[in-house]
Amino acid sequence: MIADIFSSSALAVGVLMLAVWLLSLLLKNASIVDIVWGIGFVVVAWVSNLASDGSSDVGLIVAVMVSIWGSRLAGYLWWRNHGKGEDFRYVAMRKHYGTRFPLISLVTVFALQGVLMLVVSLPVQLAQQPSTESINILGMVGVLVWLIGVLFESAGDVQLARFKARPENSGKVMDKGLWRYTRHPNYFGDACAWWGIAIVDLQSNMGWLGLLGAAVMSFLLVRVSGVPMLEKTMHKRRPDYVAYQERTSGFIPRKPKKS
Repeated sequence: MIADIFSSSALAVGVLMLAVWLLSLLLKNASIVDIVWGIGFVVVAWVSNLASDGSSDVGLIVAVMVSIWGSRLAGYLWWRNHGKGEDFRYVAMRKHYGTRFPLISLVTVFALQGVLMLVVSLPVQLAQQPSTESINILGMVGVLVWLIGVLFESAGDVQLARFKARPENSGKVMDKGLWRYTRHPNYFGDACAWWGIAIVDLQSNMGWLGLLGAAVMSFLLVRVSGVPMLEKTMHKRRPDYVAYQERTSGFIPRKPKKS
């Protein structure tokens, strides 16, 4: 059964990322992959649920949790990015690779994200295994952690959007609300959401393996494509960012240091 779940998920992700890559060539915009990142997890959740005949209450709960998280993220990124053209990261890649960009992007952007999606979604896939057990106390703790994460990142996104919408804040650093306690409340919320999902999955067969998915997501956010990539250019775009960086936690919320 677990082999059917894994293979169905891999096939679904492969077809999805290939289709999105082809669409990106037509649109000449690879940025759409960022929106599909959240959608892809929703696809994995329900494809794996169907592959297991949807017989697990825990699996259904996890599928709903992932659907809420992924749909919110995709919707927010679409709202934030539509009409703004291709992200500067992909523009730089196009300039660097020239005519080789389509093939390079297939491998290093779309295929790579597809593989990472399958790894991160391990707790989602494992939770879909047939079981007669109802969610236990540990699972309820996981749902609570997930809820805190989703609310945290949602609040952070709303606060930042409102801040950017005011012309007088142009060029300034957002250091109010949740952004006063962490420079990346959206990334911290993402991590909490996935650790919550992994905790719920612990009651499934081989559920401990799902912790790997949450760990990989946290590593990506803190060390790879999240915090480092965003902060790489912030010093140039926001003159006050260095001072903000010195007094504010980079990830886990805490009271800011005194100036």
